[in-house]
Amino acid sequence: MSDQGNGGSVFVAFVAGAIAGAAVALLFAPATGEQTREYLGERAREGKDRANEAARQGREIFNKQRENVTTAFDRAREQFNAARDTEQDA
Repeated sequence: MSDQGNGGSVFVAFVAGAIAGAAVALLFAPATGEQTREYLGERAREGKDRANEAARQGREIFNKQRENVTTAFDRAREQFNAARDTEQDA
């Protein structure tokens, strides 16, 4: 379950880095307005792609953990029913 928290931290760090990178690029890049807009557009698309990938990975982790919890719950229920049946037979 700690992987889920870590994924959120990575996403926040990514967003903060993207913002800082964009700010530095705007301040120090000797480019025309059109070039700067093109650069920012490319970075925004890359950021969107990375965010989509992070969301996909987060969904995969969530689904896997949900399956693990469901399986554990089903096993516990089966053991409880088996123990109850054994107790009733005795």
